[in-house]
Amino acid sequence: MNQKLLLLATRHGALKARIDEQRRTLRQQAAPLEAALARGDAVMQGVDWLKHHPLAIGVAVAAVVVARPRGAWRWAKRGFFVWRGWQAIRNSLAGMR
Repeated sequence: MNQKLLLLATRHGALKARIDEQRRTLRQQAAPLEAALARGDAVMQGVDWLKHHPLAIGVAVAAVVVARPRGAWRWAKRGFFVWRGWQAIRNSLAGMR
């Protein structure tokens, strides 16, 4: 019985060492992902700030319209078509469910 316990303890130690090595490898391989996710978090914080400060968006749009009305109109048309395309894609994906 003692031999069996010794074998189990040895296997347990070997498995723990293997798990530790896999964790180290995973941590090294995930480092680039962590940087990308941090950038994504920063973008989402910016979007959240914009959601809570709509006046800032209004002032920026007004400034662009006053400074360059033709350019603003062109970008408004592009934005509208992108928005409509997104709506169509979202509705078609929702219909697939």
